[in-house]
Amino acid sequence: MQTQTLSLHHIIRAAKEQKDNTPVLFMLHGYGSNEEDLFSFASELPEDICIISVRAPQDLIPYGHAWYAIHFDAEDGKWSDDEQAIESRELIVNFIEEACKAYHLDANNVTLLGFSQGSILSYAVALSYPEKVKNVIALSGYLNEKILKEGYQNNDFSNLSFYCSHGSVDQVIPVDWARKTAPALKSLNINHVYEEFPVGHGVAPQNFYSLQRWLKERV
Repeated sequence: MQTQTLSLHHIIRAAKEQKDNTPVLFMLHGYGSNEEDLFSFASELPEDICIISVRAPQDLIPYGHAWYAIHFDAEDGKWSDDEQAIESRELIVNFIEEACKAYHLDANNVTLLGFSQGSILSYAVALSYPEKVKNVIALSGYLNEKILKEGYQNNDFSNLSFYCSHGSVDQVIPVDWARKTAPALKSLNINHVYEEFPVGHGVAPQNFYSLQRWLKERV
């Protein structure tokens, strides 16, 4: 089901059984993609979860969408627009609240599943607002501390869990960036799993089965 009635365009797969405390999983796609991309996973995820795949707010030419701009500069190389990323972080937080109210979902059982740029935003939302997120599945991304809310280190992360994975030959986001994630989460005493798979910038079948098992244990 497609809908635009809330602040961000999104598509929904309702839980098989409708109830007032239905858990919800929000999908956040990567740069240049759209809400249909990760939604292809929906049929393979637990039926008792409501799945909402969200479209990023920036339109790219000729097609696709982005959570924030990525600039390519001869002097500075490739760099991310962190101000726009912070704006998207807040848009996502607001949308989570909106969607939970509008669709009668359990605001205490929220999972984020992000790929690449969507994964980077998932880290930012969960670490900045851990009271709003229970689980994070962060695929092919990394932790960008510049887009976290100031003072995030003092938050209560006791109810937060991460599943993080990366391709060992990722040509878009270097695996060395992703490898810094596990030590950072450990320093915050956050429950987490970090795995690597012999692929590039994508999700291998064994990666999907692993995150699927992880999710089933937590919702």
